[in-house]
Amino acid sequence: MPIKNKIERGVTLIEAMIALLVISVGLLGIASLQITAMSQNTSALNHNKAVWIAYTVSDRIRANLPAFAAYDGIDTNNTYIQDCEIAPCNNADMVTADAADWQAMLTDLPGGRGIIRFNAANDGLLIDVMWDDEGTGASGTNCDPTDTNDLTCYTLAVALPLAVGP
Repeated sequence: MPIKNKIERGVTLIEAMIALLVISVGLLGIASLQITAMSQNTSALNHNKAVWIAYTVSDRIRANLPAFAAYDGIDTNNTYIQDCEIAPCNNADMVTADAADWQAMLTDLPGGRGIIRFNAANDGLLIDVMWDDEGTGASGTNCDPTDTNDLTCYTLAVALPLAVGP
């Protein structure tokens, strides 16, 4: 009895399901990559805002040199109320007004907080801008990147300018 050759046409159900599975895994990978990219973009934006805020504060400190030392100890968890835009201020009032403005700027960062402290290395100040980059509710201010309870930090050192001769 002769054997007839059958010619297969089309795609079997198993082949179609395997192709669908491969395409699905690829699309899930692309979706995961998109989510990661969006998260990293948000993190970069927050870091950019922190840098801008720190340099803005350092410019304000340099603009008020007679009260340079008075900026030491500012913590935006405290309440500062002073407006030097509607009435003239002395140097001490300007420190308080700068702290109040800094508090307002930090609302752009998630969990934003700022601390200015003395820097013994150069007799200057350290400006710490902190935020909750991971969205975990962190609140620590030690700026330790390995501690999940600490906020993400950007620190800027501001040195007291040397006096210029007459």
